[in-house]
Amino acid sequence: MHCGMCETHVNDVVRRVEGVKKVTSSHAKGRTEVIAEDGVNTALIKEAIAKQGYGVGRIDTVSYEKRGLFSRKR
Repeated sequence: MHCGMCETHVNDVVRRVEGVKKVTSSHAKGRTEVIAEDGVNTALIKEAIAKQGYGVGRIDTVSYEKRGLFSRKR
C-alpha cells in the first residue's frame, strides 16, 4: 500500500469476506488488522487482497478478547 486510497481499497474488499467484523489498514505501517469471527477463512482474505494487486505477507491470528468500560479483569 502506498497511500490512503490503497488502504480504502484493501479495507473494502476484506470487509466483503464472510465473517469479517472490522478492518483497519495503515500504509505507513504496511499492515492490515482484521477482527473476524472464529474460523474465518484467512485464505479468502488473502485472495481478496491479492485480486486488488496488493501483496500479502505473513498472516497472524490471535484470539480476540473484548475489552471495554464494563469488562472485568481476570
